[in-house]
Amino acid sequence: MKSTAFTKFHEALGARMVPFAGYNMPIEYVGINQEHATCREKIGVFDVSHMGEFWVNGPKAEGFIQKITSNDVKALNDGKIQYSCLPNTKGGIVDDLLVYRFTNEKYLLVVNAANIEKDWNWCVKNAEEMGLEIGKELSNNSDEICQLAVQGPYALKAMQKLTDDSVIDMEYYTVKEISFAGIDKVIFSTTGYTGAGGCEIYAYNADADKLWNAVMDAIKEFDGMPVGLAARDTLRLEMGFCLYGNDINDTTSPIEAGLGWITKFVDGNDFINRPYHEKLKTDGVEKRLKGFVLVDRGIPRQHYKVLDAEGNEIGEVSSGTMSPMMKQGIGMAYLAKGFWKDGTEIFIEVRNKKLKAEVVKMPIFKGQIPEVK
Repeated sequence: MKSTAFTKFHEALGARMVPFAGYNMPIEYVGINQEHATCREKIGVFDVSHMGEFWVNGPKAEGFIQKITSNDVKALNDGKIQYSCLPNTKGGIVDDLLVYRFTNEKYLLVVNAANIEKDWNWCVKNAEEMGLEIGKELSNNSDEICQLAVQGPYALKAMQKLTDDSVIDMEYYTVKEISFAGIDKVIFSTTGYTGAGGCEIYAYNADADKLWNAVMDAIKEFDGMPVGLAARDTLRLEMGFCLYGNDINDTTSPIEAGLGWITKFVDGNDFINRPYHEKLKTDGVEKRLKGFVLVDRGIPRQHYKVLDAEGNEIGEVSSGTMSPMMKQGIGMAYLAKGFWKDGTEIFIEVRNKKLKAEVVKMPIFKGQIPEVK
């Protein structure tokens, strides 16, 4: 099992460590509810060094990414980021990912930890067909890079103390290469998987100690804390963000998953298996991923059946939890046609009981997130 460059810090803090995607990762430090609320209201710091990073360089970079991803890479400008997915040839998704554009000949693909090997093999296969040189124009640098996600309304204010470059006013889904915390160059981006605002900082493993210590010191003023993967999951689920392996996989189309907004059927975007997904968009789908909130008391879990009032099966839960902010069971489920409208009554089968729930528009958590400058 692999460790990240920050593992020694997690262990020193007494974090509960668990195997995740081949890494020894912190699941929680002081408790999921406290960590979740701190990220929503103050600052939470996540070790996400297990994520994968692939560089794509050279004159063929844009064309390669345009082929393998569903979004329109040509719409990106320098310093911008795009959420996208890698369609496979069977109607599903190899993975969802972020595409960072630095120039039209320099891109970074950030992929899910559990899919690094699968994604790399997929990228190599397609890159070789397009004549890219593996190791030069397409390279896998996942093992060399550490990453902290600093999330919450005070995140950028705290991180501004560690750099002379302006980061506090960075727009959502943008990226810079800057000097930070005494490190000559880091990648500083503003995406996030929590809905609480904030940033990500990528550095080489050799600079991990310097990065961790500086960030931990900077968040003290705002009562920030490190946060584990358990709260990362509840935070993303309150926002209705997809998790690969739960809400999307090798058999789900982005159209079914409500990701039509990252599936661009524009001229010149001839991504892999485009005709299949375009037909789904035109003809309609039989199932769709929707958010829901339990009216009755209970906790929904992945694979629980979804029923109508008569007890007929109409879907399946893909992700579910107890919302720390709402104090209600929440989740996402693939539902049959006719049950997609907000406010529709559905039932989740939990331990042979039918618990009443209601379909809701995402994000599921509608609370106000304070904006701090």
